[in-house]
Amino acid sequence: MLRRGAARVSLWSRERKLRLFLETFRPGPETSVVDVGVTNAPFGAGSSDNFFEALYPWPERITAVGPTELDHFGAAFPAVRAVRADGRELPFPDGSFALGFSNATVEHGAGGRAGQRRFVAELCRVAERVFVTTPNRFFPVDPHTLLPFAHW
Repeated sequence: MLRRGAARVSLWSRERKLRLFLETFRPGPETSVVDVGVTNAPFGAGSSDNFFEALYPWPERITAVGPTELDHFGAAFPAVRAVRADGRELPFPDGSFALGFSNATVEHGAGGRAGQRRFVAELCRVAERVFVTTPNRFFPVDPHTLLPFAHW
């Protein structure tokens, strides 16, 4: 019950981020987007992982990047191009995408602050404009475990 409630709050927060992204950048059906930080998991069944791919109006315009095999991801989101890569070394030419998106991923940058800077620099290199979020440390639910106050 607690996990279900935490998952609902997490999804609500992620839906708000998506609305902010859409309102801020006003993408259309021709806008190319790279989402760096996807997981090899489907959306739903209590998980809000990969919410961007599940809720974005034009999934065929997304290139999703994750550090692991993305076979389950690919099956769940067949319209999305999936690429296995490290967010600090993206395999795309400069300016390949109109928009870059990354939700609650930069804080995982291996190599501490230097790795985090490299992650953001890479996203800025491949996308003309970027939207990067990090978990709010004052949010009462730990975004990784979905347990209340575990990260405090």
